[in-house]
Amino acid sequence: MYKKPSFLVLAIFICLLLNSCQKDPKDTISKYYNNGKFNGAVLIAKNGTIVCDTVLGYANFNSGLKLKKNSAFYIASLSKSFTAVGMMQLEQKGLLKYDDHASKYVTTLPKYAQSITLRELLNHTSGIKDYEEILSNKKGLTNQDVIKWLNEQTHLEFTPGSQFEYSNSGYIILSLVIESITKESYGNFLHENIFGPLKMQNTIVYDQSKPKIENKAIGFDQNKKLDDYSIQTTGDGGIYSTVEDLYKFDKALRNNSIINKANTNLMYIPGLTSEENQNQYGFGWFINTTDGQKIASHTGGLNGFRAVFWRDLKNNTVIIALTNQGDAFPVNDFLNDLIPSLK
Repeated sequence: MYKKPSFLVLAIFICLLLNSCQKDPKDTISKYYNNGKFNGAVLIAKNGTIVCDTVLGYANFNSGLKLKKNSAFYIASLSKSFTAVGMMQLEQKGLLKYDDHASKYVTTLPKYAQSITLRELLNHTSGIKDYEEILSNKKGLTNQDVIKWLNEQTHLEFTPGSQFEYSNSGYIILSLVIESITKESYGNFLHENIFGPLKMQNTIVYDQSKPKIENKAIGFDQNKKLDDYSIQTTGDGGIYSTVEDLYKFDKALRNNSIINKANTNLMYIPGLTSEENQNQYGFGWFINTTDGQKIASHTGGLNGFRAVFWRDLKNNTVIIALTNQGDAFPVNDFLNDLIPSLK
């Protein structure tokens, strides 16, 4: 016989229902969009299953053109993960060794940098000075411009291998290593060895050739003022992509289809493992291990673009978010709000 639930039971049920709604990642994303803090694309997969794949807002605020699923965003430093994979592919072919000196392949390095290794560049322990704060506002900046600037410096920031210090310059050198070995452009190499095989059809390297980017999202700041990407460096950045294409990359790394298992494991081992070092970095990924859970993640940002790629390696869970409204997007707050809903 049906028994009418008590008020207390109803109250508990309503609270549970509200809490479950609040934990839906789509609600969190909608909140950020409605509050003017997010304009872009998000893909979330939990335990290998996509639970959210959406675009919200405009590809161009000035024209009113709306974002589409195939709108390509500048992904900034998320590009470093592709550079690292490219290096590992060359290692697997026997074309380089991680402890080779970078100067073996890039003869234009300054004298003070002759002894830094590819491994140290990959995990940001080389001591090579970061160019970003000095040169990134120069329109049309190229890898050659950065190498020229490095030659105007007089020393490394520290003894190679002794410290961690994030350096975009280091990944530009790695891009030049790839070009030196393969005798082709960084962009062509990635297309032939990663983008093409993985059918990442909306992913492209923007370099000195200035390729046309279909369905390009234009960069703006939080006040919707034009702030588009305008430099041409590669290795540290330079890639445009979509959340769907980046998810293909995530899956390929998990099933060892573009690099072997040994290199996959190496990719997630920090170059410096001291407990005092809070910035643990492997090959192209920040690494965080807590309670047996290993997280590989990266963020990126330049001009009107911000990007985040968060990967729970144990539970096959991923968060990918790309925005073309730059500093409107509080990346860390967004992750902190989303991650609990995926547990």
